[in-house]
Amino acid sequence: MFWMGGRLASDLVEISHDPSCLEDGSFWAVSTTFEGAFVAAKFATVTDAGFPDATWQPITTPWNSELAHDGYIRYVERIRELIAQGWVYQVNACRLLSTTNSNVNLRGLFRNILDKNPAPYASYLEIPNLNIASASPELFLERMGSRVKTSPIKGTQVLGSKEFGVKDRSENIMIVDLMRNDLGMICQSGSVEVTQLLYSQDHPGLQHLVSDVEGELISGIGWKEIIAAIAPPGSVSGAPKSSALSVIAEHEKPRGPYCGILGWVEGDRALLSVAIRIFWKEEEIHFGTGAGITFSSDSQAEWEETELKAARLMKIAAGQIS
Repeated sequence: MFWMGGRLASDLVEISHDPSCLEDGSFWAVSTTFEGAFVAAKFATVTDAGFPDATWQPITTPWNSELAHDGYIRYVERIRELIAQGWVYQVNACRLLSTTNSNVNLRGLFRNILDKNPAPYASYLEIPNLNIASASPELFLERMGSRVKTSPIKGTQVLGSKEFGVKDRSENIMIVDLMRNDLGMICQSGSVEVTQLLYSQDHPGLQHLVSDVEGELISGIGWKEIIAAIAPPGSVSGAPKSSALSVIAEHEKPRGPYCGILGWVEGDRALLSVAIRIFWKEEEIHFGTGAGITFSSDSQAEWEETELKAARLMKIAAGQIS
């Protein structure tokens, strides 16, 4: 089962771990891990429909953070040291939270998310060995024919705050440059452009700073080449991407589906989100949260940003928002 943007897919036909499968023109739900593992699920039936009703047993058990407060502060300070040394310019530092719950799947939680925290790229995926409920606010890649668009988010503050500060604006521009470079690897020379720069987008309880980058794909390029060139998303890795990924690998456990890609592909059309603000279920239920770190970052403020990003969805999961 898969749902996104009013499209409900059912009747699972096939699961593939080879991105070349996307070339057959069928409807595929797609999920990648931050580390690059790929899975796609082909569905026989795709209809325009709302997400079905489902019940949810609220989470009452405590969440355990992979990095507690002091550990996260040390991580941020280490990133600032590496920036000062010229090794990297920006790193998205994340932490994973985990807890136990008796719900068989996340359908009821996602139903509550849609009702109480609507998000432009909210999506739900439930296939063997993978169950994700996403409230993602961020577009990774939209494709219409040969035209592609990405809308990186950098900058988060409480809804109703004043204008974004210098740190948020400079960080956003840094990631826009990274995404221009990424799209440049899959798009025709000279076609990549920033169509909107630094606009504010409102979400439940939060404001995000967003920019849009668009381009025209190289003729004949396939999905395997596209994903290999631009994943993982730059907004949740850092700049330069290769250096940021090295720092993340040294200091974090594997993120799994968090900060990967989640969405659908159907021939030359696609809607793929950055898999942030997601819950996913294995033996435990997990949730990820993070913040972009620059040299001007205040480590305590970055910790508080991770708390802010998680707060509303944690309350929904606990049944504390009616």
